[in-house]
Amino acid sequence: MMSRTVSSWILNSAKSSIILQGKGRWYSICIPNRNKIKWKLIFSKTCPYPAGSCSLDGIFSFPKAFRHTSTEEEHFPFQLSPAQINNILRAGELSHRTLDLNGKNANSVLRFESNQLASNSPIEDRRSAATCLQTAGMMFGVFDGHAGAACAQAVSERLLHYIAVSLMPRRSLEEIELAVEAMKPVRPILQWHKHPNDVEYQEIASQYFENLRVYWQHLLDLDTEPGFSLEEAMICAFKRLDSDISLEVQAPQENELMRNIALQVAFSGATACVAHIDGVHLHVANTGDCRAVLGVREEDGTWSTLPLTRDHNAYDEFEIRRLKREHPRSEEKTLFVNDRLLGILMPSRAFGDVQLKWSKELQHSILENSCDVEALNIYQYVPPNYHTPPYLTAEPEVTYHKLRSKDKFLVIASDGLWEMLSNEKVVKLVAGHLTELNMQKPPLIFKKPVNLGYMHNLLLQRKSKGLASLDQNTATHLIRHAIGSNEYGEVDPEKLAAMLTLPEDLARMYRDDITVTVVYFNSETIEDYYRSHE
Repeated sequence: MMSRTVSSWILNSAKSSIILQGKGRWYSICIPNRNKIKWKLIFSKTCPYPAGSCSLDGIFSFPKAFRHTSTEEEHFPFQLSPAQINNILRAGELSHRTLDLNGKNANSVLRFESNQLASNSPIEDRRSAATCLQTAGMMFGVFDGHAGAACAQAVSERLLHYIAVSLMPRRSLEEIELAVEAMKPVRPILQWHKHPNDVEYQEIASQYFENLRVYWQHLLDLDTEPGFSLEEAMICAFKRLDSDISLEVQAPQENELMRNIALQVAFSGATACVAHIDGVHLHVANTGDCRAVLGVREEDGTWSTLPLTRDHNAYDEFEIRRLKREHPRSEEKTLFVNDRLLGILMPSRAFGDVQLKWSKELQHSILENSCDVEALNIYQYVPPNYHTPPYLTAEPEVTYHKLRSKDKFLVIASDGLWEMLSNEKVVKLVAGHLTELNMQKPPLIFKKPVNLGYMHNLLLQRKSKGLASLDQNTATHLIRHAIGSNEYGEVDPEKLAAMLTLPEDLARMYRDDITVTVVYFNSETIEDYYRSHE
């Protein structure tokens, strides 16, 4: 059981705290009482985690054995067995290994591993991974929602399609347009790699497809060949999707369910980081404070870190200068208040968040003509010094990197991870974990004849050497260290149990939602590329 000293410290510090630690997205002026407000979402009936349960109104809840609502110490046990801890940490695991038709890997992406851990209930983070079917490459995205999960959900479902369409040649766009006109099946654009319990906005999928179609019709009208560069495609896709999110909530909509979803998406927000990998060509588009970091193994065997994104927030001098250029000098002192945009939002770039993009008049018009916006947890609030919107943009910053054989992996994660671990610590943990897995994974040496009993004994020997105690998914390994590490960088089982059993009204004070995707590169394929281009 968690020691009384540690549990008392957590409870006392939480009770005396009036400001969320970390990077709480919204001030209490926008959400006066977090305990009384829940963000109701209209999802399909699939829950995000096997351990969770869905109520009829679409609010996700967690079993009381793992999540508590009382802040009284006598009602606040930390009793979790190692197996229970593993079940919670591993519930959102996803992994995929890339193979071609011959069972070999000629892709520069060897495999990827991903995981999520909720702090908010329901979790506001989302993730995406897909293989491009009508163009080359793979894409990986992490999306950090705020003021609810609605915007992150929509962006995770739609953004990769917008990027893929932006990259398609004119002939392919014409083919899919002809197929739609003739009401014939359309060849898939993406092959998704999803967790079995990933949620989807199934009720609004047809509208999303129609708006994607309007976008590719716009690209056809441009009559340009060749099309965009990859950087241009990513920028255009980000901006177009954000524009569609804004327009969808303004368009007349008879279907109340679809209108409510559009309202929730537009009035919540999400940051996004998407990587596109095609051979040795790596592009990362980032809007907000998710982050992408490359793990590099140098010739001497040491590991170095190569950041591929900048956090777009009040701590970034480039962002401060950009916003000052875009607004009058009279607003210089009010653009950032308490390190938040207009005193409200931590990231300075995001999807949705129309409260910081629309005029006051448009906001009033849309909300006045809506049904019960309070039931949707949409609150009419205009911050002080709101004079020259938009103050927020979804335009990404795109970084290009040509992969080398020493580039071993890419970590993309929401800021819930980076608040706990530095770039260097994350790379060190991934590298060390790979070494441990390789060391504790003895080769299976077969003696003929091989039978089931012999195979079973070999597996037992491997298990007895401690392999079973390690996380096979590196994203899980990172999350375990992010919330459970002590001052020496070692996982403290008591701290880990405490962080996993914090009540809903306290959890967000100590950790954010965490989403991590680790992409491993195929060094042989990358070396083959350079040999063939000598």
